Amino acid sequence: MIYRSQLREGQEEAGLKTMTSGQAARRLVEEGKLMTIAGFRWNRELFLYYECMDGAIHPDEMFGDLAPLLEDWPGHADKRQWIPMVDVFHFNEPVSREHWIRKAPVERRAGRIAHLKPEMMASYIYYHYQLQEERAFLGDKYEIIAMHENLLFGYQEFPKVIEEPAAPRKLTTSGTPENWNDSRMDLHFQPWEDGHLYFKHIELVFEHYCGDEHNERL
Repeated sequence: MIYRSQLREGQEEAGLKTMTSGQAARRLVEEGKLMTIAGFRWNRELFLYYECMDGAIHPDEMFGDLAPLLEDWPGHADKRQWIPMVDVFHFNEPVSREHWIRKAPVERRAGRIAHLKPEMMASYIYYHYQLQEERAFLGDKYEIIAMHENLLFGYQEFPKVIEEPAAPRKLTTSGTPENWNDSRMDLHFQPWEDGHLYFKHIELVFEHYCGDEHNERL
């Protein structure tokens, strides 16, 4: 599950304090309902990445106290504060608890964001879905990229774990460029104000993991 929200103007400090002081997320990890959860911040925006093990859990169940501090998002009959982001790329995916549980301590969990040129969003998804399902090359087991509007949020863990996916591939084609640089990802991204292209890392606010207590911190 990957969600995006935005704090009301002037509520950044109160929002971060409320997010980190709540114990609901940690309790769900301890109860075995979540394997991993991490929260990130960029300016007024908040991002959640978490892995459910016992049915879907909505952010409101963990961060209900944040509601007065968050902006309402339009687009649905009922206003929303947490927007689900769409998984547009992953190298691997869980097939069981045993497959997904970390086999070694995680030294660092990271979040990063980038903006696509709106007219290149379809092309980005096209190339990445091919790469993902053709298994053109292997990558980080726990890396995932999600999208909302033209914003990309990426979750990563370090050190990276590189292994053959256990789930069957969904394509038998071979359309991924042999040289990934030929996909011209440089033409897909909207440059930052400082001229940087691609992703920038953002602040980790908190993290919890079910099997690695010494790595949990607030």
